[in-house]
Amino acid sequence: MRDSNREWILAERPEGEPDTDSFELREGERPEPRHGELLVRVRYLSVDPYMRGRMRDAESYAEPWSVGEPMQGAVVGEVVESESDAYDAGDVVTGNGAWADYSILDASEVAPVDPSVADLPAYLGVLGMPGRTAYFGLLDVGDPSPGETVVVSGAAGAVGSVVGQIAKLNGCRVVGFAGSDEKVSWLTDDLGFDAAINYKAVDDYRAALDDAAPDGVDVYFDNVGGPITDAVFTKLNLDARVAVCGQIAHYNDEGVPTGPRKLPQLIAPRAKVQGLLIGDYATRFGRASERLGAWVASGDLEHRETVVDGLENAPDAFLGLFSGDNIGKQVVGVSEP
Repeated sequence: MRDSNREWILAERPEGEPDTDSFELREGERPEPRHGELLVRVRYLSVDPYMRGRMRDAESYAEPWSVGEPMQGAVVGEVVESESDAYDAGDVVTGNGAWADYSILDASEVAPVDPSVADLPAYLGVLGMPGRTAYFGLLDVGDPSPGETVVVSGAAGAVGSVVGQIAKLNGCRVVGFAGSDEKVSWLTDDLGFDAAINYKAVDDYRAALDDAAPDGVDVYFDNVGGPITDAVFTKLNLDARVAVCGQIAHYNDEGVPTGPRKLPQLIAPRAKVQGLLIGDYATRFGRASERLGAWVASGDLEHRETVVDGLENAPDAFLGLFSGDNIGKQVVGVSEP
C-alpha cells in the first residue's frame, strides 16, 4: 500500500457537453480515517448520468460540486484501515466515495458486499442505486399489473434493463428503446423483453410503437426524454402512469428545449406523471436489496456491467454515457495502486 493517492477533481464547469478538460487528476497523500470512518481501497467506482447535473452551478435536488472538489459517486472497495467497530480491515463494502485510489467512507453510511451473490461491479448496478431506482420507480410509481404494456426508454442502461426484467416478473408486456442492434438483441434475446426498438435506426417512433405496443402504453418508465418521450405520450392508455427517472437527452442542453406540448395528451387518458428520486425510499432500501439479491441469485434477474479499466480513464467512462458506449451499468475498475 503506497502513501500517495490519485484523485479526480472537477477542473471547470462545462458548457454544453463536457470533455476531458472538465477533469483534472491530482496526486496527494493517502487520507487517514478519523473516528467512525473507513479508509477504503477503491476497486470499482460508478459513473452515472446524474453527475452531469452536479457539474452545473445551479439549484437542483443535489448540491453542485465546487470547482476543485473531488468527483464523487458510489464505490466498492476493500477496507484498509477501520476506525469503527462495525468493520474490520479486509471487509468489502460499498458506499459513496471519491473517484480515487483510496477514499474515506463514513462507516454508518456503507453496506457490506457479499461476493458470493454477484461480482463486485454488480453492487454499483443491479444491487446498488440503479437497481433500487428501477425497483421503486417501476413498482411504486409505475404500479404495473399483469397483462399491461410497459415501455422503457434507455432500456439497455443500468436502470432500464432492470426495470424491464422486473416488469416481466410481474407479468407485463415489455418494450424497450435502445441505441444499437446489439443492445436490442440483448434486451430481447437475453433479458426477455417482448420487443425493442433501435431508436437510431428508425425515423418514426410513433409508427415503431404501433408495431411494438399495438395495445398502447400503460406504464412508461422514462430515462431519456426528448423525441422518444414525445412519441410515447401519444400512445398512453386510460389511467396510464409515467415514471420520470431521468432526461439524459437534455442534460447537456444550455437552453430550455422546445418540442410538442405534452400536457394536453394527458387529459383524455387521465394519465399520471410522477418524478422519481431514489433518496425518498431510503427507509425501504433493505427490503429492495433483499428482493433484488434473491432475483439475481436465482437467475431471474440478469445483469451486465461495462467495465472501463484504470482510474485514469474515469472521465472517458463518464463521457461515454452520453454517446451510449455502455451496455448495462458503466463502471471503472481501479487497478491496485
